Amino acid sequence: MKEAVMQSHSERTSLGIESNKLGIWAFISSETVFFSALIVTYMVMHGRSIAGPLPHDALNVPLTAVNTFVLICSSFTMVSALAAIQRGQTRNLKLWLIATMVLGAAFLSGQAYEFSLLIGQGLSLSKNVFGATFFTLTGFHGTHVLVGLIWIGFVLRKGFQGQLNREDHLSVELVGLYWHFVDLVWIIIFTVVYLI
Repeated sequence: MKEAVMQSHSERTSLGIESNKLGIWAFISSETVFFSALIVTYMVMHGRSIAGPLPHDALNVPLTAVNTFVLICSSFTMVSALAAIQRGQTRNLKLWLIATMVLGAAFLSGQAYEFSLLIGQGLSLSKNVFGATFFTLTGFHGTHVLVGLIWIGFVLRKGFQGQLNREDHLSVELVGLYWHFVDLVWIIIFTVVYLI
């Protein structure tokens, strides 16, 4: 049975790429289009607010910069998790995955705190165009972070069950690709929304 599972992970497409890896790249490509549309919409609608707080009045750049740094650090811990399992260090894999989850949860907590501050200032999805585009863009990103945390949790469970090793670690690599994508998207969002 274990041989069949390992063989399924090594199936390659006609392109010479593992089918699971090709699938995650296709998914990331579709999500790139999705986030590109949201970011372009935000940029087009930026500054068209008539009532309520405007971006420069409402956004807390230092708070979000710290939150961004936390998310960037989680990319480092994810890379460390993959490197650990590639060296056969399952204990370190688990520690790095836990660290990634803690940092991801800290990012979501920071985002929830920022949302509460903005709502306290009177900004909401229905207040103005800025509120609608801001909460849609950052909220969908936060949802993707949450999905990533759940996925990491499943991979971590596999680690605790002894299902990951030096030869069979594709699930760590796949969740890592997704996690790095989510981090990269946030860097773009932070630049476009908070710095420009």
